[in-house]
Amino acid sequence: MLRPLLLLGISLNLTLLGADKPERPNILWITSEDNSAHWIGCYGNEQAKTPRIDALADEGHLFLHAYSNAPVCAVARSTILNGAYAVTQGTQHMRSRHPIPERFKSYVSYLRGQGYYCTNRSKTDFNFKGDDRAIWDECSGKAHYKNRAEGQPFMAVFNLTVSHESSLFPNKRGKEPRRLAASEVDVPPYLPDLPEVRKDIAAYHDKITTMDGQVGELLDELEKAGLAEDTIVFYYSDHGGVTPRGKRYIKETGVRVPMVVHVPSKWGHLTPFKRGGKVDEPVAFVDLAPTLLSLIGLEKPDAMQGRAFLGEHREAAPEDDMVFLYADRFDELYGMRRGITDGRWKYIRRFTPQLAAAPYSFYQFSMPSWVAYRKAWQDGELDGVHKAMWEAPQVEEELFDLKSDPWEVRNLAADPAHAERLVAMRSRLKGKMTEVKDTGLVPEPMWAALAGGKPITDFVRSSGFDFQGVLDLAFLASRADLGEVGALMEFASSDDPVKRYWALQGLQIAGQKAGLEAILTGLRDEHSVNRVTAAEALCRMGKEKEGRAAMLKELMSETHEYSLQYLINALMRVDAIDDIPEAWVNETLKDRKAGAYVKRFAERIKSGEL
Repeated sequence: MLRPLLLLGISLNLTLLGADKPERPNILWITSEDNSAHWIGCYGNEQAKTPRIDALADEGHLFLHAYSNAPVCAVARSTILNGAYAVTQGTQHMRSRHPIPERFKSYVSYLRGQGYYCTNRSKTDFNFKGDDRAIWDECSGKAHYKNRAEGQPFMAVFNLTVSHESSLFPNKRGKEPRRLAASEVDVPPYLPDLPEVRKDIAAYHDKITTMDGQVGELLDELEKAGLAEDTIVFYYSDHGGVTPRGKRYIKETGVRVPMVVHVPSKWGHLTPFKRGGKVDEPVAFVDLAPTLLSLIGLEKPDAMQGRAFLGEHREAAPEDDMVFLYADRFDELYGMRRGITDGRWKYIRRFTPQLAAAPYSFYQFSMPSWVAYRKAWQDGELDGVHKAMWEAPQVEEELFDLKSDPWEVRNLAADPAHAERLVAMRSRLKGKMTEVKDTGLVPEPMWAALAGGKPITDFVRSSGFDFQGVLDLAFLASRADLGEVGALMEFASSDDPVKRYWALQGLQIAGQKAGLEAILTGLRDEHSVNRVTAAEALCRMGKEKEGRAAMLKELMSETHEYSLQYLINALMRVDAIDDIPEAWVNETLKDRKAGAYVKRFAERIKSGEL
């Protein structure tokens, strides 16, 4: 009897001696800001100096086709946090705080439920109603896994801000450039070869090298703490950027991100990929939460839409796997784009093709390259793709072969040789929008009225909303087809305000006084966004006096934040900003209840920036 008891004692002692070793892996997420994959050395940039990330890739997995589903931070974070598409949750509009259904729960809640110590240093801005910091054990500029209980597994996020687009703003960029001369840098063909563009590229290489050093410091700290063999490390950027046509664009430069994952030998059974290899299968931010849960042995909850690409519950990538991309309102400016890609072929659909492809935000115009790019266009110095970006209308469809055209400068949508692929990818996008119940089909200014303060996703999924009918109409409306004016006019009198919206959009896009009777009726619509859309259509049809008068009447009576944003967007597009009364500007600046973006508009109007 003594021998079994002795063996039991030895076993217990061994267990206690190993109590500080986690039974499940620690997870370290290192994120950088605003740098697309092409800025990193291991992704083929020979001018980059990123030795620590490159070394991590040599010992880990480099994902060749990793994507942020959205090309801007808050929208991307909401996708990551809950493992669900922002357009499903209703979190696709930049810095919005709309409510979301309780079924969407953060990966943090699942990990903490399993005893993990979860820290975030320190970006939040999760883009939905709630307390962003409350979900973490620690969330601050000092949050760190070292503060956990002894032996407690951790999941720690470190967000590196040195590569943010603002790092190229004159008041933040510091000495420049230090490593590469502006004359030496490679200028990709989607950008005009301007001195300011070259200088920003050279300066950003320095920022990337600094960021790489910070990645190294975090890895060294992990090693010094004796935790490297117990910790799975992810490095990725929060979306693309940073020079023009990067951030806020669903081109590769805006959404294709570097992603390197290092899985120590101890946890090698959790990955099917070869160490030091390159992974071809597409992955996206919507996949991160399910993957994280899979790495600690949990199955994906029903509300998560992504795919676990590592761990015990890994799902193999479908043979025809496609990443879903989306872009809607960024800061003050509205616009709706969707896309899909498998890493080789990319299809982009503009649902508001009457708008130019630049700008999608005013924030970027503190960057010298953006300012110079705009001035070169204004001065008539650009042609080809460089000029087209600033022109309206845009083509509603784009198709790119990323293998032969990685910078996406040759649109194949009108090429008969690719007609079959175009139709297939258009259908695939439409199917994906149906699958995820894309809430972007409902204009944001209508959300409060239609959803009654509840999540917009519940309204879109309700039996009272004709999702498929609205989706079909949105595709029809964005085609600029004069042959469809009759159908659009019928929808303009629909009982459904969302269908009326898309019908009026379609009539505006078609132009040439198409559907004038329906547009005049739209001026009396119950929803401001429809009245404004009708007024803008009048302006585009040569009836500027009537259209502007209707918009200014709307301005003096409307108080809803998103309706006002939409209205000022329209006033800008028809060059009617000078018509806005000074009294309205001054009152808006004094109004404590005015929305932040509406106030920004007022500030820009007052300063003459619009």
